[in-house]
Amino acid sequence: MSIFNIVSSYSWDAKVVLALAAFAVNYGEFWLVSQLYLTNPLAKAVALLKQLPDILERADALKTRFEALSNLIRAMMEVAKCIVEFKELPSQYISHDTPELLTATAHIPTAVYWTIRSIVACATQIIGLMYIASTTEAWELSSMAHKVTNIHSHLMKQLTVCYQHIDEKRHIEAYQALIRLFEIVHIDNMKILRALIYAKDDQLPLFDGNTKRRASLDVLRRKNVLLLISDLELSHEELSMLEQMYHEARQHPTRLESQYEVVWMPVVDRSTPWNEEKQKAFERLQGMMPWYSVYHPSLIDLAVIRYTKEVWHFNKKPLLVVLDPQGKVVNPNALHMMWIWGSLAFPFTSAREEALWKEESWRLELLADAIDPVILSWIAQGKFICLYGGEDMDWIRKFTTTAQAVARAAGITMEMLYVGKSSPKEKVRKNNVMVQSESLSHVLPDLTLIWFFWVRLESMWHSKVQHNRTVENDAIMQEIVTMLSFDGSEQGWAVVSRASAEMTKAKGETILKSFMEFDEWKELAQEKGFVPALNDYLLGLHTPHHCNRLILPGSTGSIPDRVVCAECGRPMEKFIMYRCCTD
Repeated sequence: MSIFNIVSSYSWDAKVVLALAAFAVNYGEFWLVSQLYLTNPLAKAVALLKQLPDILERADALKTRFEALSNLIRAMMEVAKCIVEFKELPSQYISHDTPELLTATAHIPTAVYWTIRSIVACATQIIGLMYIASTTEAWELSSMAHKVTNIHSHLMKQLTVCYQHIDEKRHIEAYQALIRLFEIVHIDNMKILRALIYAKDDQLPLFDGNTKRRASLDVLRRKNVLLLISDLELSHEELSMLEQMYHEARQHPTRLESQYEVVWMPVVDRSTPWNEEKQKAFERLQGMMPWYSVYHPSLIDLAVIRYTKEVWHFNKKPLLVVLDPQGKVVNPNALHMMWIWGSLAFPFTSAREEALWKEESWRLELLADAIDPVILSWIAQGKFICLYGGEDMDWIRKFTTTAQAVARAAGITMEMLYVGKSSPKEKVRKNNVMVQSESLSHVLPDLTLIWFFWVRLESMWHSKVQHNRTVENDAIMQEIVTMLSFDGSEQGWAVVSRASAEMTKAKGETILKSFMEFDEWKELAQEKGFVPALNDYLLGLHTPHHCNRLILPGSTGSIPDRVVCAECGRPMEKFIMYRCCTD
């Protein structure tokens, strides 16, 4: 009790530190003399006074006692470190009245008591080493070491809880600081990029996909930066098309629309441990990208991940956030603009998107863009063009054969191209092979191009929704919804066009019927032209009865509460569909 009386005026952490320091002097002297008594005269003299030669001669007999002593001292040190760590917790993030810290500090007096009691036991054992050790004494030390170890384990659990509380506070503080940072006008983009990617100067945070070397954030200073935000499941199709557009922009580096840099920010789930499988997936994706990427996902702060999810609404589907040279967000997701117009959409602002739509009309160039260069060639040559899709191979055979016969009968050249179905899987791939092998029509050589055809239509729909356009007030939106409804049906469909001015479309059975009954509108085709005559005949076949389905990906963006049918103008019923397609 005398030790407790001596340190009574000190705090609990100071009590245990002072007691350990006093013990360390005696314990240190004991081991120092033991190690030097054979080579140092002074140490030998002190050893003789303390009878250490006798103790060392009986070292084998005292082995169990020494081990128990060492174990207890280690346990004491761990508890002392833990108590001091509680004292050094940052008060700005965890105050003394915080429940987590109150619970922990309630156990500290007990921990100090058992630590000092253990110190006394150790000191007593060292003094008593000149005597023959009993098994009981060694057991007592082991028992006390077990007790102190349990105390340490409990304190560490409480300390972990406190650190979790501190991390949450720091996370909230960093998140709020990030929000404030984006509200301020900056002279360049460096503060924003440091906050988003990596704030310290101890390493190069970027990886240059072109040189395959690390790079500093300075390479992005005062540049338009497109942040590609995704997880490690970025699809092959998305990456392939983005890479193609990036390379096209880099072929003309002086053009205005090429003045941007892309940076991949991989956002991964931190709740699960980072393993070799994730590392390989990350390295595989990073190695395929020609642009910059964050060197490693661990460099991205948790507050930034929260910001991407809560402010930019990242949820698995990739985002393309556009920062201007001052670091201001000019578009929280320009991916839709990129899919529709590519780099022509630069600088990817809402105003630029509006301007591009004002220049557009519903024409084959908008629908098919550069899906296949041969389409633009056909348009330039004034050929009739038929795009068709669906999965029913029997209908595809009937339709293509009939359409080619009608083209011959009408004396026109009609080029046909199969564009499959959205989310093309094995069935569409097989159809592609059969259409090609049976010479039914042209096909897109890569399933990625089929995917891109449909994702552009979905992007057009999303873009129009963002600008409050509907089927009721926008002619292009009406055509987009019709095309997406075709894809949502179980049957085929076709669009027939000549150049940019003439287009008509219909579901599979309707357009097949119109071609089979060509003789009935053949003369009209000679008078008005093939496409206008076909359009008139299709209108004549139209019946009030229909069942249209508009299927949109759940992560396309904000889904409006009200969507009207492109065919009759009535509000469509809203359903939720979950799909797992492994064909």
